[in-house]
Amino acid sequence: MKAHPLFAMAALALAGACGHPFGPVAGTPPPGELWLTPEQNRLAQITVEPVAEQPVGGVIQTVGRLTFDDRRVSHIFSPVNGRVTRLMVDPGQRVRAGQTLALIDAPDLGTALSDARKAQAAYAAAEREYARQKELFEAHAGARRDLEAAEAAFQTALAERDRAEQRAASLYAPDAKGVSQGFQLKAPIAGEVIARAANPGVEVQGQYGGGTAAELFTIGELDELWVLADLYEADLFRVRVGSPVTVAMAGAPGQPVRTRVAWVASVLDPATRTAKLRCTLPNPGRRFKPEMFAQVSVAVEPGRALAIPRDAVARIGSQVFAFVDLGVRADGVRRFEARPVQVDEQAPGAWVPVKAGLRSGEGVVTRGALFLAGMT
Repeated sequence: MKAHPLFAMAALALAGACGHPFGPVAGTPPPGELWLTPEQNRLAQITVEPVAEQPVGGVIQTVGRLTFDDRRVSHIFSPVNGRVTRLMVDPGQRVRAGQTLALIDAPDLGTALSDARKAQAAYAAAEREYARQKELFEAHAGARRDLEAAEAAFQTALAERDRAEQRAASLYAPDAKGVSQGFQLKAPIAGEVIARAANPGVEVQGQYGGGTAAELFTIGELDELWVLADLYEADLFRVRVGSPVTVAMAGAPGQPVRTRVAWVASVLDPATRTAKLRCTLPNPGRRFKPEMFAQVSVAVEPGRALAIPRDAVARIGSQVFAFVDLGVRADGVRRFEARPVQVDEQAPGAWVPVKAGLRSGEGVVTRGALFLAGMT
């Protein structure tokens, strides 16, 4: 392994230090070992700590994105086919529930209203005929067969009237008069017009028309957003509703926002093997926007694992090492082994969990590990 020039110069300076009682190091270290004289060890200020179980993983870090609160946003489509004739609101404007957003010339609306009025007339006629046949039957002047036929026609007319009126009510403003094909597209909730895709003269496809309807307006509130993040299967059981969460946005630098876990999905995504986590993010200044990416840190109870201090980890090229103290020879020379290890460097905190390469009780270099790495 090639030494970094700065570490190599420091090593040569230590190797040439004068005044130590033992003189030059006798012998040649075997591959993977480093030897230091007492004077070199003193100048390098080497410290060693034992490998032991430590509390690790008190924070789970993941990524997420900001979305609208589903309960406070509405995606608005036209229920009828037609042509936009007039826009009543602009993006950024606040609207109340029931306020007209756009006017649409919709022939289907005229047809639905006409059908409703015809059904009402048919119902009234069937009702009168049924009442007349009932009076005749009670006066023994009419046949039961005629009464039953009138009753069946009356029930059929009643059902058709209800169907036509419900169809018309789903498309037509209750306060409108007469038969018209001018449809008023209204806001179902109060909020801010977040987006508008409608323009005057544009032909729109209705949700009830059997085609693919395009979203014309998005109305919602931005003073609170949701954060949706992914939890890996191994971390799922450590997170609870109410666990503290810190959210930081790269696109909105500043003080991270503190919140809590509001919901954890009950099922895993079979493709990613992750479950969704949701938090509510206060956004009083509206500086956060939907679809921003976020760094999400969830505070959990730490577990215990074999771990070493983060300063004990040395990276040489693409390999990760820890320097194990092998003790002092009779002549005072201190021996160290550069041992490849597998650690979880992504774990937060001062302790790094050890996956392989070290055993409990072994002494590893904490202070001075970078100096030894420069000598390898």
